Amino acid sequence: MIRVGIIGSTGYAGGELVRILTAHKDAEIVWYGSRSYIDKKYADVYQNMFQIVDAVCMDDNMEELADQVDVVFTATPQGLCASLVNEEVLSRVKIIDLSADFRIKDVAAYEKWYGLRHKSPQFIEEAVYGLCEINREGIKKARLVANPGCYTTCSILTAYPLAKEGVIDMSTLIIDAKSGTSGAGRGVKLPNLYCEVNENIKAYNVITHRHTPEIEEQLGLAAGEKVLLNFTPHLVPMNRGILVTEYAKLKKQVTYEEVKAIYDKYYADEKFVRILEKDEIPETKWVEGSNYADINFKIDERTGRIIMMGAIDNLVKGAAGQAVQNMNLMFGLKESEGLELVPMFP
Repeated sequence: MIRVGIIGSTGYAGGELVRILTAHKDAEIVWYGSRSYIDKKYADVYQNMFQIVDAVCMDDNMEELADQVDVVFTATPQGLCASLVNEEVLSRVKIIDLSADFRIKDVAAYEKWYGLRHKSPQFIEEAVYGLCEINREGIKKARLVANPGCYTTCSILTAYPLAKEGVIDMSTLIIDAKSGTSGAGRGVKLPNLYCEVNENIKAYNVITHRHTPEIEEQLGLAAGEKVLLNFTPHLVPMNRGILVTEYAKLKKQVTYEEVKAIYDKYYADEKFVRILEKDEIPETKWVEGSNYADINFKIDERTGRIIMMGAIDNLVKGAAGQAVQNMNLMFGLKESEGLELVPMFP
């Protein structure tokens, strides 16, 4: 049985980790960390855990935690994990960080986009980017995994095969993305209040969203070239879900069958990536509550462009589910253990 500690267990991603791991046959949560609710019963924070979780919330003492568990999930704001990690801790426990602290290999880019001084840059090179479908073998051997962000997971998976195969002109790539409000976390923020979000849709952080360099870096590695792209996120009035629509110029004329064969080359054997039937469009409602990513594409012969589309649940495949998928790989378990969640509808 894998002993699990969660720092940040009372945020939305942390709560989703608890929900998934509670039903995981090979894992047991022994530490529910939360600075905001120390000594408060976890089920009093999340009433859905009444008579399911009987534990109380604890602090974020990484040194003590490392002696009690096999793996630590840090579902915390940027900067915290980097401030807690050291060689002594990593020699005793594996860490899966759901923040951006170790996702971006360029320290200067991280510090510029996040406005933070990195507290432990010596571990950035070692950290494995935890997108399982792309870095599976590296994740299996890792002691520190950087769990990707929600927008990035959907954006990268949707374009990755075509970037890798050199089918699209990466300099023309534009990503339009939309997210439910849980993507902003559980903290009280004026723009996320019901009256601000309901009956509204808006773009935000235009040209400045912090997931941009992460997407550029990973798709650049796939394409073998430096990538600069436009990424524009939007907030929509729903709880969960990410939908991305990506546009790029094709390098050559291709048929539907040729592009489909490329996607199948990379994803046909992937449990959690579903390439939809021809002309079916991904929708967030068909992945809600699950670890699936639904992907499809349309070729626009008139403009010589391809439109790539993807949908995920931002709290599952975009956060907690992916983190558990990483844990399964790190401990040699069946990759889908605890994650065979049928999407919820309605």
